[in-house]
Amino acid sequence: MLKTLAAHIKGYVRESVATPLAMILEVIMEMLIPLLVKSMIDNGIDKTVIQNGVEVASPDIGHVLLMGGLMVLCALLALLGGALGGVFGAKASAGFARNLRSAMFRNIQTFSFANIDKFSTAGLVTRMTTDVTNLQNAYQMILRICFRAPISLIVAMTITMLINARLASIYLIAVVFLGIVMFFLIRKTHKTFMQVFEKYDELNASVQENVSSIRVVKAFVREHHEITKFERATLNLYALFVKAEKMMVSVSPLMMLTIYASIIAISWFGATMIVGGELSKGELTSMLTYCMNILMNLMMIAFIFIMLTMSFASGKRIAQVLEEKATICNPEQPDCDVPDGSIDFEDVVFSYSDKSERPVLNHIDLHIKSGETIGIIGGTGSSKTSLVNLIGRLYDVSEGCVKVGGKDVRSYDLKVLRDKVAVVLQKNVLFSGTILDNLRWGNKDATEEECVRACKLACADDFIRDFPEGYHTRIEQGGTNVSGGQKQRICIARALLKKPLILILDDSTSAVDTATDAKIRRAFAEEIPDTTKLIISQRVSSVENADRIVVMENGAINAVGTHEELMKSCKIYSEIYIAQTVGNGDFDKKGEK
Repeated sequence: MLKTLAAHIKGYVRESVATPLAMILEVIMEMLIPLLVKSMIDNGIDKTVIQNGVEVASPDIGHVLLMGGLMVLCALLALLGGALGGVFGAKASAGFARNLRSAMFRNIQTFSFANIDKFSTAGLVTRMTTDVTNLQNAYQMILRICFRAPISLIVAMTITMLINARLASIYLIAVVFLGIVMFFLIRKTHKTFMQVFEKYDELNASVQENVSSIRVVKAFVREHHEITKFERATLNLYALFVKAEKMMVSVSPLMMLTIYASIIAISWFGATMIVGGELSKGELTSMLTYCMNILMNLMMIAFIFIMLTMSFASGKRIAQVLEEKATICNPEQPDCDVPDGSIDFEDVVFSYSDKSERPVLNHIDLHIKSGETIGIIGGTGSSKTSLVNLIGRLYDVSEGCVKVGGKDVRSYDLKVLRDKVAVVLQKNVLFSGTILDNLRWGNKDATEEECVRACKLACADDFIRDFPEGYHTRIEQGGTNVSGGQKQRICIARALLKKPLILILDDSTSAVDTATDAKIRRAFAEEIPDTTKLIISQRVSSVENADRIVVMENGAINAVGTHEELMKSCKIYSEIYIAQTVGNGDFDKKGEK
C-alpha cells in the first residue's frame, strides 16, 4: 500500500524534501534559544566576581544584550523555517492529493464492468473525496510535524541529558509511559475508523440515490422515508465517530497529567540540586523550557499517530482502487482492423462471478450476418442485455468465444472494437452541455450538418428545432429538461454518429410511441443497410419486421426465426404476440387463451 501511494508524490518531490528541511531549521533555532537563556542567566544576569575574597554579583549587560540579540535572530530564523515549511508542505500535500485523484479517476476509466461491479459508486466517490482529503492532511502532518516533533524531541532529550542526566531521566519515564498508551490506543481505533469510512459510503449512497431520483421520491411522496433513511445513516456515522473520539480524547488528560507531573518533578528535584550546588539557575530554567518542549512534541506525536491511524484506513481504501487491475485489456499485439459487422457466438457461457451457482448465459450458439437486423425478445432476467454486452467486450466470456468480423473480440484493440460497436443503453444518459455537445460524444469531429442528419434518422430533428435555441439548447445534468422519449432519440442519434458496423438498441425506444418507433426502424433499414442492427425490445411490434428474431429464456436461446416462423413453431413467442396485440398486455403478463 505505502509503495502504491508513495509513487504519486511524483512532481512534488522537491517540495516534499524542502518541507522537512525547513522544519529542521525551525527545530535547531528553537533548541538553541533555551541554551542562550541559560547563558544569559548564568553568564550575564547571575554573573558573579570575587572581590576581596568575597563573591559579589556583577551582571554583564553586554553579554545579556548579545544573548538577547542572538535569541531574536534564532526566533526569526525559526519563524522563517516554520513559514517555509508551511508553504512547501501545503504545495506538496495538495499536489499529492491531486495526483491521487487523477490516478484513481484514470484507473477507473480503464475498468471493465466486472471491475466497476466490485466498487459501489458511492464508495468510489468517498474514496476520491473524503479519503483523499484525509491522506492530504496526513501527508502535510508527516512532512511538517512528523519530522519536526521527533527531531525536536530527540535533540531536546540529548541536550537535557548533557545538562543533567539524572534530572533528564524524568522525561524518559514520561516518554515511555505515553508511548505504551499510544500503542494500545492505535490498535483500538484503527478498526473503528475502517468502519467509519464504510458508513461514509452508505451516507453518500443515500444522498446520491435520493438526489438522482428526486422526481420519483416526490411522485410517491416518500420524502419522510428518505429523510429517515438518511438520518439513520448519519446516526450510524455519528455513533462510530463518537466511539473513536472517546478513545482519542482519553489521550489529552493523560498527556496533561504527564506534563504537569514532569514540571513538578523537575522543579522539585531541580531546586534541591541548586541548593546542593549540583545545578545552576540557568540550567534549571533551560531544563523547564526543554520539559515543555519535549512533552508538547510528545503530544504532537500522539495526535499524529491518531491522524495516521485514520489516514491509514483511507490509504488502504485508495490503494484498493489504484491497485485494481482491469479484467479486460488489450492483447499484446492487438488487431486494429474490423472487416465487417458479422457476429458469431460460439458455445458461449458467461457468469458475472466465478462464485455464481449457474451461468447467466448458457451455451449460446448464434451466427449473425453483416447488415442483418436481429430482434431479441425475452422476459425480464432472460439475459438479453448480458448477451449484447459481450459484443463490445464490456464483459469477457467465461467459456467459448464471441467473434466480430470473423475474429475473436479478445484479439481486437479495445478502442477500435468499441468504435465499431454503437450501443444505445436501456438507461439513457445525457451529460450537461448543449445538444450538439452530447451528439458529438458519438464523433467529436462531426459537423453540425452530420449531427442534423443523424437526428433526422432518429426522428429527433423536429423536436430539437422546436426548442428556442435549437441544437444549441443546453441539456441539464442527466437530461432532466427533456422527456424520456426525446432523451432516447438523442442517444440513438449520438450512436449513429459513430458510423458503426454494429448498432445495438437495448430497449432504447421504450419511451417512444409506436409510430415514431416504426419511422426510426424504417430509416435504419433505408439509410444504414450495411450496419448490423440488434434490437432488444419487450414489444413484438419493434422486432417483428427484423430479418430474424431471437427468443431468450433463462439465459438460453429458446428459438430463432422470422416472425411468421416463430408464430408457428415457438409457443412463447406466439403467446407474447397474442398478449400484446389481442390481450393488450405486455411480455410479463401473457394474455389469456
